Order: sequence, then structure tokens, then C-alpha cells
Amino acid sequence: MAEDQIRYDILAQEALRGVMRKVLAEVARTGLPGNHHFFITFMTGAPGVRISSRLRERYPEQMTIVIQFQYWDLKVTETGFEIGLSFSDVPEKLEIPYSAVRGFYDPSVNFELEFDVKSEPMAEQPIAMAPEPIKAVPAPAERKPAAAKKDDDQKGEAPTAESGKGADVVSLDAFRKK
Repeated sequence: MAEDQIRYDILAQEALRGVMRKVLAEVARTGLPGNHHFFITFMTGAPGVRISSRLRERYPEQMTIVIQFQYWDLKVTETGFEIGLSFSDVPEKLEIPYSAVRGFYDPSVNFELEFDVKSEPMAEQPIAMAPEPIKAVPAPAERKPAAAKKDDDQKGEAPTAESGKGADVVSLDAFRKK
């Protein structure tokens, strides 16, 4: 097979990140339309991510935020976005470069984007230690947001990251009466 010197994979990732950037810019300007809301998963150890040490300790590898009911100061730039969210009634400011985003999901229309993310090992870890491999994710038609308490969703908290190991995807079918 011929070597891809154009790097279509990188061009496609950049184009899809542009979709996310345009959507967030419009939401920053006019607010969330209709029932749209977003689950955004990002690597907390990626270059340029700025979160509090409290959040970094709780989510050492990745974190999923929900942009739905309570958020403020959404600012979108060419390279990333800033947002204010509340976690357990503690307001936090997060700065997230698009290059750190691993997933963008709008469950109101079942729209999902997934990205390759290069993560740097944390400063405390030896350089030889590699980050955990990214696990396979179900196809978009099968993927549903994790079940969570409504209170957590309203505060922008990652619903299933209680273990500190990142979010798990739970099918809503498991909770439906048969």
C-alpha cells in the first residue's frame, strides 16, 4: 500500500474539529437551540488543558462534561474553548483545546464525533510509562449517554466518572422495563 503523504487522516480530524468549533461558537453567540445539548469528553492530561487540581485529581485521564442547563462564559477561539460549570456546587472554569477533545456527542439528534488525541504522560509518571490505550467505542447508533441523576447533568458533571478512571457508556436499554 502506498504511503499517504497528504495525511488525509489529519485533514479529516481537523475538518471534524471545525464542525465542533462552529457549533460551539454559535451556542456561545445565541445559546442552545431546542433540545440540543452536548457531552464532550476530553483528555485531562493533554497539552493546553486547564482545569483545577481538584478536577484533575478526580479525573486523572479523561473527563466528560455536559453542556445543557447550567453553564456560563462560553468563549470559543480557533484553538479551543473556555466554559464555566459547577461541580458539586463548586464553580469551575475549564479551558479545553480542541486537540484534547476525544468525543463530541449531541444525544438530541444522535450526532457523534470521535477524535484521535495525543496525550502526554503526567509529570509524576516516568517517560517510559505510556497512557492507557483508547478502548473501542460502540457504533454511533448504539451509543447512548450514561444514565445519571438529573441534578448531576444540570451541573455539568461527568455522570459516570465516579471511579476517577473516566466515563463509562451505559445503554439506556438496561434500565427500560421489558
